[in-house]
Amino acid sequence: MDPVFVDFLKGMLKPLAATAVVLVAVVLSFVQNLGLEKEMVVSIVRAFVQLSVIGFVLQFIFTQKNAGWIVLAYLFMVTIAGYTAGQRAKHVPRGKSIAGLSILAGTSITMFLLVILNVFPFTPRYIIPVAGMMVGNSMTVTGVTMKRLRDDLKIQKDLVDGIGTWGNAAASNGSTSKRSLILALSPILDNAKTVGLISLPGAMTGLIMGGASPMEAIQLQIVVMNMLIGASTMSSIMSVYLCRPAFFTKAYQLESKVFISD
Repeated sequence: MDPVFVDFLKGMLKPLAATAVVLVAVVLSFVQNLGLEKEMVVSIVRAFVQLSVIGFVLQFIFTQKNAGWIVLAYLFMVTIAGYTAGQRAKHVPRGKSIAGLSILAGTSITMFLLVILNVFPFTPRYIIPVAGMMVGNSMTVTGVTMKRLRDDLKIQKDLVDGIGTWGNAAASNGSTSKRSLILALSPILDNAKTVGLISLPGAMTGLIMGGASPMEAIQLQIVVMNMLIGASTMSSIMSVYLCRPAFFTKAYQLESKVFISD
């Protein structure tokens, strides 16, 4: 048997042992009747398989000099993220497409600016990890934004229909769209406020553990936090604008069929 593969199997013993904490979470979910047991198990199995495969894929891509691999990997991440965010907001019409386009817009603009400003070189070793962080965060905020926007409009359906236009409807009750955006973006902003005080950022800690100077690690982490806030904000705002046609008729009334099922 290949020695590399044997070392890989040995190295997986600790991650397998760590699944004990997931079993605790599964038991707690069952006791509390949360109904998340299956999703927890599926999530951890998928993570195990996906990370096992992607490590070798990244090793291959990082050695390539063709920019096409960067674009291909980026579009693959956006596609998966759009599908996942759309699943979270499954009652939003064309939710997966809206989420995918929103994530694509927010992350591509942010990444373009980072490359143009020479913050990161356009190489797989830099761009793919950076894109992955941006896409992951944008996926989360986009899914939350779309779901919360739809839920709030459903609650206020009678009021919004009575007002008759999106502009007035959005202004009522503290603005439905603004409330959705604030809710989705608050965790990222809170994380930025407390980074280094409560949670130790992975990028900075990893660099220091790898032997990089603290100054270099600090600079990189600041860049990472900035790009996450920028990409997530653009993606969530884009999703709000793209959702509007699906929620409203041409007469500025709520599309009833969108708010029937849950």
